[in-house]
Amino acid sequence: MKILFPLVTADIALFTVQDRNLRVLMVKRANDPELGKWALPGGILNPATDADLDETAQRVLSGKTGVDVPFLEQVATFSGATRDPRGWSLSVLYYALLPSDQVHAVAGRATDAIEWRDAFAPGSRLAFDHAALIRAALATLRDKVDRAALPLHLLPARFTLTELQQTCESILGRSLDKSVFRRRLKDEPGIEQLAGEFLYGAQRPAQLYRAADGFRF
Repeated sequence: MKILFPLVTADIALFTVQDRNLRVLMVKRANDPELGKWALPGGILNPATDADLDETAQRVLSGKTGVDVPFLEQVATFSGATRDPRGWSLSVLYYALLPSDQVHAVAGRATDAIEWRDAFAPGSRLAFDHAALIRAALATLRDKVDRAALPLHLLPARFTLTELQQTCESILGRSLDKSVFRRRLKDEPGIEQLAGEFLYGAQRPAQLYRAADGFRF
């Protein structure tokens, strides 16, 4: 009996926050199929070099964008006979978080161009089923933040509590009560106050914080 193996890929929804708006990284495909269309960074599993699909995702993201991310996690698996014109395919979707001050993405292999797009409206006529993939990754991210997880991987190394609240609001798409948000952070082990370090501006100095060692979203 002949065994037909599906096409196995890893696709990554890479999120950042710019100007208090949640963005997702899109790449313009330089090869068929879907030549010239916009898609999430993705690539095919290489069994000869990739120990697992996590390694595939890291390799693909680095090769296509030049970005190494501090956080990468699986979201869901998408599969079927019609989602890719090359044949029956299986894609493991990941989402990743990157501070905007660390984004130095450049078009790499098999990529004509890149854009940071509105994560809530990344555009129509995307390649393959990537519109559905983006919705799934965004729903996972929002659900996690809604359940009080702190998206510290989207923040610079030193941040204020106001910046943290604004980042959460960018993900959730709604305003949060400042006093309630601050009470929630009172005994939060994931953040550490930087003694004597403040952000100075037009308002009174704002205390600076950092992610605790070993923090993971």
